[in-house]
Amino acid sequence: MNDLVYLKNEEAMTDSLMVAEKFNKRHDNVLKDIRELECSEEFRLLNFEETRYKNEQGHFQPMYRITRDGFTFLAMGYRGKKAAKFKEDYIKAFNSMESILREKSTQAWIETRQQGKLTRKAETDTLQRLVEYAKEQGSTHSDKLYITYTKLANKMAGVERRDMASIMQLNNLSMMETIILHMVDSGILMGKHYKDIYKDCKARLETVAELAYLRGAT
Repeated sequence: MNDLVYLKNEEAMTDSLMVAEKFNKRHDNVLKDIRELECSEEFRLLNFEETRYKNEQGHFQPMYRITRDGFTFLAMGYRGKKAAKFKEDYIKAFNSMESILREKSTQAWIETRQQGKLTRKAETDTLQRLVEYAKEQGSTHSDKLYITYTKLANKMAGVERRDMASIMQLNNLSMMETIILHMVDSGILMGKHYKDIYKDCKARLETVAELAYLRGAT
C-alpha cells in the first residue's frame, strides 16, 4: 500500500501515473480527466502540480503530482467495485503517511530516532568486524554483508525508510539491530562460519517477529 503515496516536500502525494496504473486507465485519459475537472483554478494549482517524467524510450512526458484533496476530487468520478477498493487503499495510504508526518514533529519521535542511530552505529561496528571475519574465511563479497543485514532488520521490523518510520517501527528496528549485534558477536567468538551466523540471525529475528506479531505489520 505504501507505494500508492510518497513524500514530496514533506507532503503526502500521489501522481497521475500511479492513478492510471491502479485504476487500470490510460495515462493520457487520466491527464484529460485532471485537465477537465470542474474545479477552480486556485484549487487546481494547489492540488495538481504539472511536471514531467521520462518514459521507457527516454522521452519526457507530462504528468501530475496530486495531493490528497486533489486525489479525492479526481477519484469522485471513478465508479465500480474495483475503483471503490482502490479509493479505500489510497485513503488508508494517505492517512498512514500523514500520521507518520505528524509523529515526526514530536520530541518522542526525534529522541527515538536519535537512539536508533546509536544502536545502528553499534551494529555497524560489529558488522565491520564480521566483514573482516568473512574475508578471512574466504568470502569475496563480504562488503555486501552490510546491506544484507540491513535488509534483514528492516524487513523484520516492517520498515522501508527510517526517516518515514513510526516510533513503534523505530523501536522494533532497534530491537532487531540489537539482536543482530549480539548474535554476530557471539557467532564470531564461537568461530562459526559467517554464513551460519547469518542463518542464526535470520532464524532468531523471525522468531522474535512472530512472537511480537511484527509479521502482520510488514
